[in-house]
Amino acid sequence: MKYIIYIALFFSSAIFAQEDPVEQDSTQVHYMIIEGDSIPITSVELNEVLVLPNLKFVDRDARIRYIILRRKTLKVYPYAKLAAERLEALQKRLETLEKKRDRKKYSKVIQKYIEDEFSAELKKLTKTEGQILVKLIHRQTGRTTFELIKELRSGWRAFWFNSTANLFNISLKRKFSPIDEEEDYLIEDVLQRAFQNEQLDRQRPAFDIDFYACVNKWGKSNPKTKSKSKS
Repeated sequence: MKYIIYIALFFSSAIFAQEDPVEQDSTQVHYMIIEGDSIPITSVELNEVLVLPNLKFVDRDARIRYIILRRKTLKVYPYAKLAAERLEALQKRLETLEKKRDRKKYSKVIQKYIEDEFSAELKKLTKTEGQILVKLIHRQTGRTTFELIKELRSGWRAFWFNSTANLFNISLKRKFSPIDEEEDYLIEDVLQRAFQNEQLDRQRPAFDIDFYACVNKWGKSNPKTKSKSKS
């Protein structure tokens, strides 16, 4: 309803402007004419922009750790984004299918498509890249990889996938929580900088993330983040 009103107001102002064109500069106040009354436009809706703090590292090893994490995050984020888009499309389509048989058949088609699309590339991921991907899938969908497999396949299939992944030190049940995990905060920092630099296409997370609260907790020098000296 709000957008319909905006559209109506836009066309109303356009009609009046054609009848009595007035040249305006950037310092003038713009008005909308509604039912003979001039209403000043005093606000403009803008997208939220985060002011990112300067990066500080306790030592050289911490800096190298961040650079490596950034490279891995930039590599796997597009897969998480695509997974979220595919899941959203799947859910919208399933809502239009009434019969359980049709829903199950369509789910299998999408599953095969996703597997064929992802399998070759995902096999190239390292252990740490795979775990980052699991976290980012949770960030973008609001559900763990384990939950998604359980929902789209079966509980046993999810258990099997998780057990197999555990052999490679990857947990499909891992969630993305930058307020609780320093590494997740660093991943979020990488994403926000990449969004602003247009290195990555922004996609809103499935849940609210208070980035400034994470900065307050993790952004300052912390002895725990300092790498252990070699003996």
